[in-house]
Amino acid sequence: MIQLLAKVGINGFFFALIGMIVLAYFFPSFGTEQSILHLPDIAEYGVSVIFFFYGLKLNPEKLKSGLSNWKLHIVIQLTTFILFPLIVLGIGAIFSVDTTSLTWVGIFYLATLPSTVSSSVVMVAIAGGNLPAAIFNASISSIIGIFITPLWMSQLLKQQDAAFEITPIILRLCLEVLLPVILGFLLHKKWGKWTERYTGTLRMFDQLIILMIVYTSFCESFANNMFSNQSASEIVELGLLMLLFFLVVFGIMLLVSRWLKFNRPDKITVLFCGSKKSLVQGAVMGKVLFPNPVMMGVVLLPLMMYHALQLMVGSMIAQQMGKKEAS
Repeated sequence: MIQLLAKVGINGFFFALIGMIVLAYFFPSFGTEQSILHLPDIAEYGVSVIFFFYGLKLNPEKLKSGLSNWKLHIVIQLTTFILFPLIVLGIGAIFSVDTTSLTWVGIFYLATLPSTVSSSVVMVAIAGGNLPAAIFNASISSIIGIFITPLWMSQLLKQQDAAFEITPIILRLCLEVLLPVILGFLLHKKWGKWTERYTGTLRMFDQLIILMIVYTSFCESFANNMFSNQSASEIVELGLLMLLFFLVVFGIMLLVSRWLKFNRPDKITVLFCGSKKSLVQGAVMGKVLFPNPVMMGVVLLPLMMYHALQLMVGSMIAQQMGKKEAS
């Protein structure tokens, strides 16, 4: 079980994320924009490097092999970018939620994000799903999210700031995220094998940048007492809500895949690619969508909780499905 958890992300990095929040609580001054260490600036440049290497890793042949199953791809992408936000908006309308609350903004932001790549593919492989389709969907989701996530968020952020402009945000994301991915993808043939050789080193670099983003975000929030009005019970309630959110989407995906009569491998791919959300993309796009760094820690909290729960619960489900496949 320990090895399985490590494969899907419950490892040293997972606990380091928690450690960054604790570190930010006790030492917030080191991660603010006024700090002489300039960690927020370093993290911003590091993001573009992360996505350049991500583009280098994209294998055109593997993407082509997963391209043909269009019905499966449509279901996964509609779940990721349409079903998730509609569920949140529906709950907000039913319970008359205060949409100006930063926690609510964070939950809606989580709902609009693309699917995660690595853990989705690993869980599909463990459960015995359609691996080429999983690789295709997880990869294409990251690109689509550069445009769809800001468009969704613009509807909410305009309510809070009439001067909010979506065009500069998309242009900045294209420059900092999409352009490095495209450059990396074009250079895959030349340097792709190099990324395979140094996969471990590149993963460590990715994780270091994400840890830096999380640390600096929570530093700003703690330094400005953004969590002073949130009790421990409210944090626990938020965690339970994120768990329920994951299970509801997972259940809907199970029903949809049965209704569409997908075979077992495709059904598994729908379940694990459609129910995931990317912490990497969330941390990266959050720096652009929320220029006020004081907000970021609060906004990222629901995503970090969902990220942890999708890894823990998803890995247990994947293991059980894998056992059924083997029996």
